[in-house]
Amino acid sequence: MFLVAAAALALWPQTAAAAPPEAAWTWTLYSDTPVVLANEVPDTANLRTTLECDPGSSVARLTLYGGEGGAGMARVTAGEATAMAEAEAARGGGLKLALRTDHPIFAAFGVTGRLGVALGAQRRTVEVPAAHLAKLRRFAELCSG
Repeated sequence: MFLVAAAALALWPQTAAAAPPEAAWTWTLYSDTPVVLANEVPDTANLRTTLECDPGSSVARLTLYGGEGGAGMARVTAGEATAMAEAEAARGGGLKLALRTDHPIFAAFGVTGRLGVALGAQRRTVEVPAAHLAKLRRFAELCSG
């Protein structure tokens, strides 16, 4: 019993370090080419979500990191808007899909800050807090053609 407790205590700092505190996460807009809006811990490799586009293309590539991968048709929701998008497994786990920035789903996402993605039994939600919605809207402006 003592050995198990000692091993758990020895691993605890590694486990705690692997998950950054919630306050460390933020949304950052990189307006280079490609334009990227990332839910990240700055100056680390920790990512939850990225939205990328080529300026003027009107197509946002959404990557949801971690969790299960998978491929197929995903149901995407924001507010009252619903769309279907082809999803594929992201490198290192997670999902990738593309959304048009001129589609009602993206307009609703810009208003609510919530985007739901369902692929089979897998459910993921992207949440952009009100304090960062201007970055999401600017991302959509830069991407739109």
